Amino acid sequence: MKEALLSLKNVSKAFDGKTVLDSLDLDILDGEFITLLGPSGCGKTTLLRLMAGFEQPDAGSVILSGHDITHAAPEHRPLNTVFQNYALFPHMSVYDNVAYGLKMEKRPKDEIRQRVDDVLAMVQLQDFARRKPHQLSGGQQQRVAIARAVVKRPQLLLLDEPLSALDYKLRRTMQVELKRLQRELGITFVFVTHDQEEALSMSDRVVVLKDGEIQQLGTPREIYERPANLFTARFVGETNLFPGYLASVAADAITVDILGLRRTLQKPAFDVRNGEQVNVLLRPEDIRVLAPEDEHGLAGKIVERNYKGSTLDSVIHLEDGTEVLASEFFDEDDPTFDYKLGEPVRVSWVDGWEWLLPVEPEPVNEEAEGLATDA
Repeated sequence: MKEALLSLKNVSKAFDGKTVLDSLDLDILDGEFITLLGPSGCGKTTLLRLMAGFEQPDAGSVILSGHDITHAAPEHRPLNTVFQNYALFPHMSVYDNVAYGLKMEKRPKDEIRQRVDDVLAMVQLQDFARRKPHQLSGGQQQRVAIARAVVKRPQLLLLDEPLSALDYKLRRTMQVELKRLQRELGITFVFVTHDQEEALSMSDRVVVLKDGEIQQLGTPREIYERPANLFTARFVGETNLFPGYLASVAADAITVDILGLRRTLQKPAFDVRNGEQVNVLLRPEDIRVLAPEDEHGLAGKIVERNYKGSTLDSVIHLEDGTEVLASEFFDEDDPTFDYKLGEPVRVSWVDGWEWLLPVEPEPVNEEAEGLATDA
């Protein structure tokens, strides 16, 4: 088990009386690629700025390699930050941009040259050393910003949505490049994004945030296949939530009624009682679309179909009004792929792929409640 490189202990932060981070605890492991994932306003950028020293917590502490750096200035922390806009010096060449931090430290010229040459080779920009930033593509500028950050050999690299300005294809390419670079350098990367696919494809672990609190911390597979709550299930990828109730509860297994279908499942981690309602989670790729005469599954009709090359995505309305999303690998020889909008089908899934979550109370709409009180 890797040791914690950076620990945030009971960290809280508020702006203008609004809590942004609420008594948050987080250990970031040495050498890992960890992503802070969440919607706008969840606190992920504030958390990154607290690590960098650009913000101070109202309470709690920030510990790096056993040393309290809570109130240390950014320039006195052995870490660097890559921002969304890269912040390159436009009048300097690529070489001088990367060498700038080392020159400020008054490193020997031979050492500067060697370290800059090494890092430019690592980001595959050694042939662009004399160019200015405006002569580079967006992806090349991003690599210069990363090279400038890692040339100082920080213990930790913080990346604040550095891929957000890139087009889709370049963004996918840079995701692979960033992960490769992190493995080669062995530096801990803390990556901020609101893009779920980006977080799942790049990370060793993902921190899902909402309203300044950690909803779940785990591997991408754990986050996607075993979400801890409804927020994580809905935020990370598409999901189908079927209503179910417990028909029977045994010592190690339960029987769940899902819209009339009975399924025997492993007992979940949370407490369950006979007759209790639960949410049954199935991802779109878990769903199978069957012919209407098939004896298995639930009856419905197709209301939307989208061909995406390798997959065919369908929206199916069940007879009780439940909307189901299905994503299947495209097979032109399968007759079910010829169904048109409005045609009847049946929906099923592989037994054992269900994931159960407790029914959560609906969040209170404080604004609406206030209006009702005023009235």
